[in-house]
Amino acid sequence: MGLKKCYVFEVFLIGLLLFSIQELEAHNYAAGKPKFFNVVNYGAIPDGMTDNSKAFLKAWNDACEWKGRGRVYVPKGTFKLGEVLFLGPCEGHTAFIIKGILKASTDMSSLYGDSWINFRYVDRLTVGGGGSLDGQGAIAWPRNDCKNNPNCQSLPTTMKLDFITNSKVHNLRSIDSKNSHFTLFGCSKMNITNIRISAPGDSPNTDGIKIGSSDRIDIRNSIIGTGDDCISILSGSKNLYISNVVCGPGHGISIGSLGKYKDEEDVMGITVKNCTFKNTTDGVRIKTWAAPSMGNAYNIYYEDIFMDGVENPIIIDQEYCPVSPCNQQESSRIQISYVTFKNIWGSSKSASAVTLRCSKRKPCKNIVLDNINLMSSPDVGQLFSSCFHVHGFSYGNQSPYSCL
Repeated sequence: MGLKKCYVFEVFLIGLLLFSIQELEAHNYAAGKPKFFNVVNYGAIPDGMTDNSKAFLKAWNDACEWKGRGRVYVPKGTFKLGEVLFLGPCEGHTAFIIKGILKASTDMSSLYGDSWINFRYVDRLTVGGGGSLDGQGAIAWPRNDCKNNPNCQSLPTTMKLDFITNSKVHNLRSIDSKNSHFTLFGCSKMNITNIRISAPGDSPNTDGIKIGSSDRIDIRNSIIGTGDDCISILSGSKNLYISNVVCGPGHGISIGSLGKYKDEEDVMGITVKNCTFKNTTDGVRIKTWAAPSMGNAYNIYYEDIFMDGVENPIIIDQEYCPVSPCNQQESSRIQISYVTFKNIWGSSKSASAVTLRCSKRKPCKNIVLDNINLMSSPDVGQLFSSCFHVHGFSYGNQSPYSCL
């Protein structure tokens, strides 16, 4: 009887051991080895004509529910894709790997949202793979007339990232967006690297990367050429670091516009370093509306910036008015302070190379020009700087002569 009990106990221990090994192997697979969810296995067809939205969403849902490293995989080929929402939160570390080309719809009647590809509420997301996002914007640009038409149709951003944290977007190309290429809202701790953005210089409202209400965003090693701001930094953005970005064509790297709407959040802690601007309408720019909304933009630092044929290399414009009529009697209530422009050199296409046009109601404070060396492009003439309602200091070489 004793031997029988020992035998049963040994069988129990062996079973428990095997179960534990299986559980450990499953855990190690989930935690270490990635699991791929190929969109082709979900019915996606890379013919450039079939709408693959359902297949992509199914692959995303399975990858998002995977407790380890789930990978949505888009192989080489051209995949037509409608407007999709990839919703979190996800169970593990989820990635969206694009090797092929994603092509947006040209059917204007099918465009109903503000984004083509939308990731929302995801932590530890990676989007990359070396593929391309073709927004097919040329057909939509004639309708992008919201500045003149209050009843205009809202056009979708190519990729919208809402409430994404501890994540990265890298090694992607965005072509011909209908509206902005990338938009970040409510994001935190994100790295954006090796992005290539391209659209014609006259394509309307095609901002490269638009950021609002986001914190600790790092943008590096990217080339942006488009029809609007290369990077647009909006209300509530703070602790942004931008480096090694080539901008052009486009409207430069802009903070704002600010002050148009009520209850806007402050902008603070913005650093732009080691960037190049080629044939842009603006270089480094801060723009605010002459409107009654209050706010602040401060602790802003520009360093080691090269301008190659830029129309407005350095500009603060607190009378921003892209669409008339504007209230000429009103002064901006956005307080701009602690802004440094250091080691900025190259060529200006406009005689007014440095323009600091601040608010009469809220003059700019603690503005620093440190080692500015700008020359005129051919047929421009002598450069000058102009200051309005600004308090600050200048150091080192100043060409044109500083107005501070």
